[in-house]
Amino acid sequence: MKIHCQVRQASGNRDAKQYDTARLREEYLVENLMVADEINMVYSMFDRIIAGGAVPVHEELLLSPPPILRAEYFTSRREVGIINVGGPGTVVVGGTGYPLAFKEALYVGRGDRPVSFCSDDPACPAHFYFCSATAHRETAVKKVTRQDAVVMHLGSLEESNERTINRLLVKEVVPCCQLQMGMTELAPGSTWNTMPAHTHDRRMEVYFYFELPSDAAVCHFMGEPQETRHIWMHDEQAVISPQWSIHAACATHNYTFIWAMCGENDDYNDMDGCAATDLR
Repeated sequence: MKIHCQVRQASGNRDAKQYDTARLREEYLVENLMVADEINMVYSMFDRIIAGGAVPVHEELLLSPPPILRAEYFTSRREVGIINVGGPGTVVVGGTGYPLAFKEALYVGRGDRPVSFCSDDPACPAHFYFCSATAHRETAVKKVTRQDAVVMHLGSLEESNERTINRLLVKEVVPCCQLQMGMTELAPGSTWNTMPAHTHDRRMEVYFYFELPSDAAVCHFMGEPQETRHIWMHDEQAVISPQWSIHAACATHNYTFIWAMCGENDDYNDMDGCAATDLR
């Protein structure tokens, strides 16, 4: 088993205006999350969020705390949200197994106990995507299916953004501290997400794109509304979105993405909209 953790420093909005393509990708793009028998993660100084992936194939993968945490357990001071985007598998928390099918989620609250990942079938391994934020209190463990989610249907096919937002790990469903996670599914024929775009100064966000064909690509838009930038991305890649940045995308095919937020405010609707006509 291999565990890799990369630390990313926070970057300012004034500096980001000067970044070329390579630097934008170095600062914000998260590649190679899903590697067989590995746990790969990025620790971002933006609200100290961790985004990672675990693909257990031939062995159970223990979510050991990386050195930067200086903790006995990964969850000693953190909460974790996990969504399975692969074959069926199980997350074991403190000796108790929680089976997760495709697109099912698990919330693991703060507490001193081990967390590990297993797949039911090595030929069709689970792909566990997880995000973690610091937590100020101990909370429970809860499995969340799409039937438990707060569901919103937005957009239209005429606007190329018909989509279903599944709010999985939010305060209306689980007793999260500051982490929020959900999954947005675009209907066939739709390619735009999160449009009109928005920012939220009180929290940052990470997007993880999946269900994207191997020959397709998604163009993720970021930056301040008057200084937008873009990053081309592919299947099972994530991107860090600072609090000063918009986060929207358009792809060559419909897709699904997981959003994760943490920071000052856990109100999902706390955002500042940016009209499409005002973007530059």
